[in-house]
Amino acid sequence: MLSAKEFFAVCAGQWQTDRIYHYPLRGEVERSHTEFNAETLTSVEKHQISSSFIPREFFKSDDAIENSYGFAIAFDTKSETGEEVSMRLKALFIPDALITYPDKLPKDPTAPALPLSAEVADSKEVVQGFYLRDEGYSESGAITGRFTYLPSRQALEMTTYYARSVAVDQIRILSEQVRLRTIITYQRPVAGAVPSVITLVGFGLERREE
Repeated sequence: MLSAKEFFAVCAGQWQTDRIYHYPLRGEVERSHTEFNAETLTSVEKHQISSSFIPREFFKSDDAIENSYGFAIAFDTKSETGEEVSMRLKALFIPDALITYPDKLPKDPTAPALPLSAEVADSKEVVQGFYLRDEGYSESGAITGRFTYLPSRQALEMTTYYARSVAVDQIRILSEQVRLRTIITYQRPVAGAVPSVITLVGFGLERREE
């Protein structure tokens, strides 16, 4: 069973992914291949990202941000139709335990409720916190969300609220060389409502490059 620190250490490196995407509303299926690299963020990069979302006074100590986790991610994807997509972004994961009164941070009053697929039972082993990116996947611009890490399943789950959708993305470590990736995307409902209309379900096997 990997601790949060061990999990993020294992995720660093170069990976190859073969995925299948299902679009329930359109009845379509698409396959793609992705090659990507994840490098651990430096201290400077962590501070740059966190300062855009969370005021410094909310951290429990001056060095709290050093205990957060994060990656500089670069990936290139090619679909079976020949479409190619390349992105470069930075992602930071800040556990609630590093922040004083995380519930006092500003919230989006229009945000819907948490999708059922992202709910987890309260447990002392669960690590939860803020998931921050300097660039979104489906929509451009800086993005803030929530993450949950469950050590017993060695699974990281990231929930992101976009302007038009809600995405629940999971990485589950099967071994140091293999991991399972799933994503569920919903239409974004009205404020307070539970997302229920699924627009995409994707899953794939990821293998580490030696």
